[in-house]
Amino acid sequence: MKPRGRRPRRPWAVLLAAALLLGAAGSAPARAPAELHGRVTRVADGDTLWLAPRGGGRPLKLRLQGLDAPELCQAWGPQARAALQALVRGRELRARVITRDDYGRLLVRLHDAQGQDLGERLVREGAAWNDGWRRRPGPYAAQERAARALGLGLHADRAALHPREFRRRHGPCAAR
Repeated sequence: MKPRGRRPRRPWAVLLAAALLLGAAGSAPARAPAELHGRVTRVADGDTLWLAPRGGGRPLKLRLQGLDAPELCQAWGPQARAALQALVRGRELRARVITRDDYGRLLVRLHDAQGQDLGERLVREGAAWNDGWRRRPGPYAAQERAARALGLGLHADRAALHPREFRRRHGPCAAR
């Protein structure tokens, strides 16, 4: 019979806590700098690119935070990539790092030398959707409403699917 008021011991919980503490005390994972400056070496799609840091080093894979562009294999995907390429080609850029996503990419807000938010511009021109989260409107909700009202870019196509819905229905592009 167990004594009342005491919790049973869980040796696995103690081992897990010890492992986490040792991991934290040992080598902590490298943190990305809060801001990066450099030039784009490759644009994968309308919201993902590689930035070569100004000081040198390997290009870093970045995803624009706050928007979602069509997948390359869906309608408007190639146009979204072309729109991002046109905005970044040959320009010095500043990326403010927000966090990392589930795929290890740095989530960033990308700005040109004049301080223009390039994600905002992509949504305003109809090359991407504002990306809200859990009923939150997202940072570019007003720009998407304006692009919809004017029928710009992908908003001119009533059949255009948000990438999240496209992936749910058809799976990722690589699997197609």
